[in-house]
Amino acid sequence: MSKDGKKRIGIWFGGCSPEYEVSLASASAVISHINYEKYNVVLIGIDRKGNWYLYEGGLEGIQTDTWLASEKVTPAAVTWNSHIDKGREEEKVQQQLLVFRPEGMETIRLDGALPILHGKNGEDGTLQGLLELAGIPILGCDTLSSALCMDKDRAHRLVQHAGVKVPEAYTFSLIKNTADYEKIFEKMMAEEVLPAAAKLGYPLFVKPVRAGSSFGISRVMSADELEDALRKALQYDGNIILEEAVRGFEVGCAVLGIQELFLGEVDEIELSEGFFDYTEKYTLKTSSIHVPARIPAETAERIKDTARIIYKTLGCTYFARVDMFLTEEGEIYFNEVNTIPGFTSHSRYPNMMKAAGLSFFQLIERILDMGLADRDIGYGVS
Repeated sequence: MSKDGKKRIGIWFGGCSPEYEVSLASASAVISHINYEKYNVVLIGIDRKGNWYLYEGGLEGIQTDTWLASEKVTPAAVTWNSHIDKGREEEKVQQQLLVFRPEGMETIRLDGALPILHGKNGEDGTLQGLLELAGIPILGCDTLSSALCMDKDRAHRLVQHAGVKVPEAYTFSLIKNTADYEKIFEKMMAEEVLPAAAKLGYPLFVKPVRAGSSFGISRVMSADELEDALRKALQYDGNIILEEAVRGFEVGCAVLGIQELFLGEVDEIELSEGFFDYTEKYTLKTSSIHVPARIPAETAERIKDTARIIYKTLGCTYFARVDMFLTEEGEIYFNEVNTIPGFTSHSRYPNMMKAAGLSFFQLIERILDMGLADRDIGYGVS
């Protein structure tokens, strides 16, 4: 807690993933919608190489990606020892950010952490694990949930076990820089991938098992396109998945909460061509997003019920966006969960919440209040 009695929130942004720019946009929106009468904010930027910095400059630096060039950046890290053993008793160490200033190290106590990072090294459980080691409460999905949701294969297996339909799929692994890589690749293509694709039928999707924002995903229309799609996916992950193309359209549901859940209105993605790839997600050149979705109320409620099951099955907490497919026959298929969805003013998650009566400002305040209303764990700057 700050000396003025306000809780201090650490917000992480940037990151060494292909979704660096998206993180800056989301973090800028979140920072500008915080109730500063209740909370103080500590900004921790991660550059493209993975270096951490305390950023004490203005919001414009993040919005324009000039924050790193500012004189307001100082190398930073977090403590790893959240407990000290003293005989049979265990003393809690105050959660802290370490700031390496020229005149010496400074520690800043944090009451909670709100990572606004997308994709690998931010949304996949790696940062969450580090924060848990440091004993800093995460205002979002924890390490296990984040890792599971990023892994399309394991997430699908668990959700299917919970009774939700998932697309038929096959997974393959190929580690880069291994000896005889090309020979192994060709053998895998001939003996495993092509037969699996024939069973699924075309069109189908080729995806990295662990990647976000549709990076490395291809919609494959014939066997001739398969090799290029696999090579593209392997650039992002050594594990790839071949997945049937569910004949329907994508719907999403924003979920908020820990025990009692608040759900946003279901949205619908209308595509005129192709699929909802990275370009479409952030430009909407040939697609539209409808919220509420143009579906019967009963169908929307079934989608919400399915989102609740998926959210709880994968151990999600605080907030996440659950993406599904709805077929012409009214069947619901699980697609994926985004544990740190886009948070810009035009992103799907806040817009679904807005349609359910929760403004962006109220949404951010509710996330912070959920984790910090009853906490008193910080003690200012030492």
